[in-house]
Amino acid sequence: MGRVAGKVALVTGGGSGLGAADCVALAREGAKVVVTDVKVETAQKVADQIGNGAIALALDVASEQAWIDTMKAIDEKFGRLDILVNNAGVVLNADVEDTTLEQYRWVNAIMSDGVFLGCKYAIPLMNKNDGGSIINMSSTGALLGYPIFFAYSAAKGAVRSMTKSVAVMCQEKGYKIRCNSVHPGSIETPMVQLAEGRPGKPNVIPSGVLKPGTAGAPEDVAAMILFLASDESRFITGAEMVVDNGVTIRPF
Repeated sequence: MGRVAGKVALVTGGGSGLGAADCVALAREGAKVVVTDVKVETAQKVADQIGNGAIALALDVASEQAWIDTMKAIDEKFGRLDILVNNAGVVLNADVEDTTLEQYRWVNAIMSDGVFLGCKYAIPLMNKNDGGSIINMSSTGALLGYPIFFAYSAAKGAVRSMTKSVAVMCQEKGYKIRCNSVHPGSIETPMVQLAEGRPGKPNVIPSGVLKPGTAGAPEDVAAMILFLASDESRFITGAEMVVDNGVTIRPF
């Protein structure tokens, strides 16, 4: 216990799925968690579940002013930020031919612009104290070719590259800030259920080592988030942490 004790963590898209699991894991190990979501009522439910000083804030990650306001609120409440998990995301089932420009811009505004703004406005607050850890949620969609998730994969590819840029910049400027990306495979979340045409109908994830082709649980990703948020990962920055049960290494 206490792997992130004394730290303040901000999680975007924290009202459900991966984000909610991340919030619970970080709080369990001692962090003060700021649960943010565009739907503040869902964020509040997670904050209430956590207790222990967790707070909920509304945050539209595509809005620059919203990020400025959020960082100001965190600074006034806690005086510091140690962990940022850029998790908020959406999915669109469409290949390049069927994706409209409006749809492409919508997906990328949330998952590409949102990560850019999160990094940009978290860094100054992290630098006020002892630095911190930025964790950007990418995907195996940034590593493999998924035609049906064209806009999603494009955004996640941008996240992958931005992460490396931020990591190197922080080292070059002497900031005590690490930045890594996490690349989950198929995880049993409401977003995946929606993409697979079964909203509100979760599959049961078995315990123990999972067979190839089996979806993982949100807690499988949260374990990686917790590791990267903690000082245990102090020697890791600019890395692509793949959590996919071996999907990306299979030859077929």
